[in-house]
Amino acid sequence: MTAPERVRAGLAELAALAGRMAEQHAEAVAAIADRYAATLRAGGTLFFAGNGGSAADAQHLATEYVVRYQANRAPLRAIALTTDTSLLTACANDLGFDEVFARQIEALARPGDVLSLHSTSGESPNVIRAAQAAQARNVTVVAFLGKSGGQLKTLADIALVVPADDTARIQELHLAIEHIICAMVEEQLRG
Repeated sequence: MTAPERVRAGLAELAALAGRMAEQHAEAVAAIADRYAATLRAGGTLFFAGNGGSAADAQHLATEYVVRYQANRAPLRAIALTTDTSLLTACANDLGFDEVFARQIEALARPGDVLSLHSTSGESPNVIRAAQAAQARNVTVVAFLGKSGGQLKTLADIALVVPADDTARIQELHLAIEHIICAMVEEQLRG
C-alpha cells in the first residue's frame, strides 16, 4: 500500500466508525450533553479522568469548559483529575495507583456532579474505583469506552461504547464526541 493509499484507508476507516456512532448513539450523546448542562446549570462540577491518552483528553476537555470552546462565555466548573502530579504520586505511593482518581472524587465531588471517565478497555482498576467512589456520593458516572466496554460499562449511569478494538480510533472518537457535547452544552447554557 502506498503512503497516500494508507492515508485514504485510515481516514475512511475513521469516517465509517464515526458514521456508525452517529447512527447508533446520537440519543446517548444528546443525553450526555443534557446531563452536563443540567449539572453546570445547578452549580455542579464536571470531573474528567482517564489513563494515558485518555488522561490527556481529560485535561483537554476540562480546559474547554473552564476557558472556552467555541464561544466566549463565563467559565464553567470542570476539573481534570489527571493533572496534580504531587497528589497523583502521593496517592499512588501511599494508597496505590488504583486510588488516584477515587481519592479525589471522595475529597471534591458532591451529589449532582458528573464524573466523565475515558477508558478504551473499561477494565483499568483506577477508573473502576473512581466510578465506585462516585456512585457512593450520588455523582453521575458517564463512561466513554471501547471494545466491549469492560467492567466500567456496568458501573456507568450512561455508557458510550465505540465498537472498535483500535485504541487510537476509540480515543479519536471519544474526543470528537466530547467536542460535539461541549458545543451542545454551550448552546444550552447560552439559551
